[in-house]
Amino acid sequence: MTTITITPRGPFSLAAGTRFLEGFTPASYDAAPDDVLRLAFPADDGHTSAGAAIRQAPDGTVHADLTGDADRAAVRAQVARILSLDVDGAAFPDCVAADPVAAGLATRHFGLRPVCFPSPYEAACWTIIGHRIRMAQAARLKASIAREHGDTITVAGQPIAAFPTPATLRTVDGLPGLSELKVGRLRAVAQAALDGELDAATLRALPTEEALRHLQALPGIGPFSAELVLIRGAGHPDVFPGHERRLHQAMANAYRLDSPELDQLSQLAQRWAPFRSWVTLLLRAHATAELA
Repeated sequence: MTTITITPRGPFSLAAGTRFLEGFTPASYDAAPDDVLRLAFPADDGHTSAGAAIRQAPDGTVHADLTGDADRAAVRAQVARILSLDVDGAAFPDCVAADPVAAGLATRHFGLRPVCFPSPYEAACWTIIGHRIRMAQAARLKASIAREHGDTITVAGQPIAAFPTPATLRTVDGLPGLSELKVGRLRAVAQAALDGELDAATLRALPTEEALRHLQALPGIGPFSAELVLIRGAGHPDVFPGHERRLHQAMANAYRLDSPELDQLSQLAQRWAPFRSWVTLLLRAHATAELA
């Protein structure tokens, strides 16, 4: 086991991220009473799996005990990306200060940053599994695939099944509950990951529209899915989703806008740059809390 330390730049609350993760259906996450965030996931190398037991100290630093066979330096970078700690958020408070709505959300959900899928690969697989079925059903199918084909890693005393690596998933012939079409698309995504087509750093370095076009070239990845993969898979901090109607409604409600056009919302969101993905997360969290 190796312990790594990450010092957040800007506001960050692991507790806020864990609470959000509990309500994020794809994660199927149940928090433990010891304030440790336990994750198991396919590593970015495409062949190994990793586990991370993550804690935040009173001084704000984040510590993670890493297990599994993956390269430790690479897993450290992956954990940072999952928690959006690879982004310097020191300027975030000043960025939202001029927008009373965004500033209020940042205060109410202090330190909440996007908790991402472990990789663009796993995010893409989720969108394929969940296409045209209920999210709860998709989450059960994803968990079943992890149990049957993924590596089980003990993380802080608890066994957790990681989603299968691309190297494993590309060899799977059939998956109960999924059509042959979806299984074929999952294998194609796994191969794309192994070919480097789903590298997070590469996707984030591309102009946004180019990255989205690249992702939509994958079978089963449409405009909505491509945005999810880029934002919540690659961890891009500055994308405004153009195909997420629930977000647009939450934004209209928060800003008291009457039937706004997408261009109006997109223009408004420009004031949040370079943290547009972060503010949209706050809007989702706010809308969820309003419904609770």
